[in-house]
Amino acid sequence: MIPDQNGPATPDGADKFDDEHYPAYTMGRAADMLGTTQGFLRSLDEAGLITPQRSAGGHRRYSRYQLRLAARARELVDQGTAVEAACRIVTLEDQLREAQRVNAELRADD
Repeated sequence: MIPDQNGPATPDGADKFDDEHYPAYTMGRAADMLGTTQGFLRSLDEAGLITPQRSAGGHRRYSRYQLRLAARARELVDQGTAVEAACRIVTLEDQLREAQRVNAELRADD
């Protein structure tokens, strides 16, 4: 399961959970949510797809945005795509999505 827009709320800084880039999930929790191993998440880091932030204790922390990328990479790997190739595909898909968003904004300004 990939986290949605309604993350867990806390009294202090609850607004951070509305930020899809806020590193709210530990490696163990992220792996559980994606149904994968922690090693798989480390391999995505090594391949350059996602770079998790680190807690004060040095533990990896993932955002919802990063988990969406990781979930897509896992889909591709499950279909037989090599991890490195899956990471490149996901990166290109993400870049295309962003370019389309920018183009739509520019068209709306006209």
